Amino acid sequence: MEKLKNFINGQFIEPINGQYLDNYEPATGKVYSLIPDSDEKDIELAIQAAEKAFPIWSKMSIEDRSEIMLKIAKGIEDRMDDFVKAESRDNGKPEKLALQVDIPRAVSNFHFFATGILHFASESHAMEGIGVNYTTRKPIGIVGCISPWNLPLYLFTWKIAPALAAGNCVIAKPSEVTPYTAYLLGQVIKESGMPDGVLNIVHGYGHRAGDAIVKHPLVKAISFTGGTKTGEYIAQTAAPMFKKLSLELGGKNPNIIFDDCDFDKMLATTVQSSFANQGQICLCGSRIFVQRGIYEKFKTAFVERVNALKVSFPSDPTAKMGALVSKPHLEKVISYIELAKSEGGKVIAGGKQVHLDAPYNEGYYLQATVIEGLSYACRTNQEEIFGPVVTLTPFDTEEEVLMMANSTKYGLSATLWTNNLQRAHRMANEIDAGIVWINSWLVRDLRTPFGGIKASGVGREGGWDALRFFTEAKNVFIKY
Repeated sequence: MEKLKNFINGQFIEPINGQYLDNYEPATGKVYSLIPDSDEKDIELAIQAAEKAFPIWSKMSIEDRSEIMLKIAKGIEDRMDDFVKAESRDNGKPEKLALQVDIPRAVSNFHFFATGILHFASESHAMEGIGVNYTTRKPIGIVGCISPWNLPLYLFTWKIAPALAAGNCVIAKPSEVTPYTAYLLGQVIKESGMPDGVLNIVHGYGHRAGDAIVKHPLVKAISFTGGTKTGEYIAQTAAPMFKKLSLELGGKNPNIIFDDCDFDKMLATTVQSSFANQGQICLCGSRIFVQRGIYEKFKTAFVERVNALKVSFPSDPTAKMGALVSKPHLEKVISYIELAKSEGGKVIAGGKQVHLDAPYNEGYYLQATVIEGLSYACRTNQEEIFGPVVTLTPFDTEEEVLMMANSTKYGLSATLWTNNLQRAHRMANEIDAGIVWINSWLVRDLRTPFGGIKASGVGREGGWDALRFFTEAKNVFIKY
């Protein structure tokens, strides 16, 4: 059985304590590799490597840094098939989803920030007759990047790429649930010509390896994507140490459908926005609000489409949904379906575990599930489930649906379907969310700010926002 290793100071090394964790394949429920159970000693080793590398990397010309990062993008692209199969096997998602979305986006992340840093400019402010101010932006130093399991390489590189482009050295921890493509990335880094110690990838649990990153005094910034509870802990721990924080946390996103929408386009997109990646995307629209005039029409058509979604093993080219990421997560999602029933909800599609033939008979499969009849304020409609479960709720007026949409503690994204331009602008302005898609979903321009409000996080990622986060501004005044 393969043992993954940490990537520290340009070398693949075993954890200092010699301890390993089982890595399960969601499609089969079987252990297929081992990953380091790293702790503070491994993090300290990575910090020492980053300290030595920082003067080299931060003083390298941006053109040279850009060239190395473009080599990394090309290296991932050249091994597309390896990365796709690894991501699918590790996460449980269909291979075609990894091929169409996850790995191409990881390539784009490196390419975007490799070229973006070449155009990243600071400001100057002239004071008439007095002098001029100009702003410089310098890399922070050593930064920590901690990523989740739902889009493993996609979100891993989304954090690492801007940090590296800005001239920082990185201690990165992928999710212990989905570590494999981060391990492969280390191989690409090794071949790219990047100086040893610039990027260090350390595997392990969040409460051991991740906590050691957050608490280390030489780590000056933390970029984290994951659960809100973990984000709260990181904020409480890092704030007294005056670390910069970027926290992209949970979501309970509304999908608001007015009766004047383009019904066919809305329907096709809503199936996707509900169940893409088995509903394990923080941007999925898990609360579907439908104007009463088209509610029954929508429900009938939607349930028909949902019942046709094929749940199968990830390498099945006809699979629309694969396996959930782990057995504990599958059990959590099922518990919410049972909760919904106890709260008065009616399951009108799915709701049951799927059992495939061997060798996939112990995999973590679940039907796409649709529930109606729930109060907007119940736990099922207020708490993040993060699985293939959506609720349907009818509404009459803008005011009513706006109240329901904004009723949760989250504020990550929202989707709005209407052909009324004035309504679209009104609603987008009033919805509590960091991102609003109108007549679309998951359209991502890498130049735009990404992030949420309320319990969905702090700060913004993407474009200049990411490069500003990973740099420190200094104002310099010169008197005439």
